[in-house]
Amino acid sequence: MAPSFTARIQLFLLRALGFLIGLVGRAALALRGPKFASKSPRPVTEPLLLLSGMQLAKLIRQRKVKCIDVVQAYINRIKDVNPMINGIVKYRFEEAMKEAHAVDQKLAEKQKDEATLENKWPFLGVPLTVKEAFQLQGGEGCTLAAACSVIGVGSDIGGSIRMPAFFNGIFGHKPSPGVVPNKGQFPMAVGGQELFQCTGPMCRYAEDLAPMLKVMAGPGIKRLKLDTKVHLKDLKFYWMEHDGGSFLMSKVDQDLILAQKKVVVHLETILGASVQHVKLKKMKYSLQLWITMMSAKGHDGKEPVKFVDLLGDHGKHVNPLWELIKWCLGLSVYTIPSIGLALLEEKLKYNNEKYQKFKAVEESLRKELVEMLGDDGVFLYPSHPTVAPKHHVPLTRPFNFAYTGVFNALGLPVTQCPLGLNVKGLPLGIQVVAGPFNDHLTLAVAQYLEKTFGGWVCPGKF
Repeated sequence: MAPSFTARIQLFLLRALGFLIGLVGRAALALRGPKFASKSPRPVTEPLLLLSGMQLAKLIRQRKVKCIDVVQAYINRIKDVNPMINGIVKYRFEEAMKEAHAVDQKLAEKQKDEATLENKWPFLGVPLTVKEAFQLQGGEGCTLAAACSVIGVGSDIGGSIRMPAFFNGIFGHKPSPGVVPNKGQFPMAVGGQELFQCTGPMCRYAEDLAPMLKVMAGPGIKRLKLDTKVHLKDLKFYWMEHDGGSFLMSKVDQDLILAQKKVVVHLETILGASVQHVKLKKMKYSLQLWITMMSAKGHDGKEPVKFVDLLGDHGKHVNPLWELIKWCLGLSVYTIPSIGLALLEEKLKYNNEKYQKFKAVEESLRKELVEMLGDDGVFLYPSHPTVAPKHHVPLTRPFNFAYTGVFNALGLPVTQCPLGLNVKGLPLGIQVVAGPFNDHLTLAVAQYLEKTFGGWVCPGKF
């Protein structure tokens, strides 16, 4: 189903607009922005920073390591590295140390045995960071990658867990929708966005993913099969190296295609698994599916949240085109990404005819994938068409997020898995997708890929 000529022109203009915004932004920043020298975080020398959340929790429960020492180690790392990466926007060091001291006191009383502690508080004493949705969108990914945290929480409506995880070489999981509560987020997704938004774990070590998901999901975890043993060699693997050629998105980097093929060869020759190359023709409509589904009303008739209303705090009228002009003159109070998103929002207006057309495509593609995967299959797909871009470059490629966003539209669980670094030291990675509520399959594959390809790479080792 080829898009109409008018639709192609509209989408082309959107891409041109994104490119123009990016050029304006980069030029303005070059003229008036601060200059930063190229730096890399120092290598990690503190052994406590190189342990998974599960390992740290076990040592703390066994009283072999004090919680206060773990927290202090991470505070020291944050003070050393965060001025360079600006990944953490809110410090609470004093409160964290008080909480750590309370944990040590509780453990010293020995009121609970180790098994009870593990069952009731599996991450007792382990430092945690939580993604900040407005001031710094990618902060959780770089914070974890720089060893300033070991586990973190993110939210994903189009790839906001998986893209930062991919760009920074860590793990990120978008659960099956409806399992982990989204309560407490702002703005709360309404309308068609409700089924898209997922809260999930981000971490450096794959073994932390499933335990984190159990904690975050609460009673909802009963819908998943996380305690089911997975025999990887019995799984059916499917792979696709790109979306089929959408003219709106960048071509997939050769580095990423080669990394994916390396995984395929390993699965076939070493693991002895069944691996099949597939061509899902409707994947090239990923962007249109995401945009159309996001603009839909909910089952209760509620309209999606308008970003431009959030900019005006539901009161003041904001004209995004006028704000773009003001921003170029250094007079706007809004950031260039927020202005760009408000301009793009016009494209998200609900249109019933367009919705019905792409809803049929979405249902067909989902049916094809779900039937292909069943309860014993996983799908390997690029996490993004390019490796981590330089700052502001994504503004010139506004639609590349569709490589992750399509699985929000389809409602499938996905784990982003790091696959080492390319020759320039930039992370490689891949998405592992499963059928509905088969998160245990993607998480098991994540652990296997970590053991095989090394997982997270410690800063300073390249």
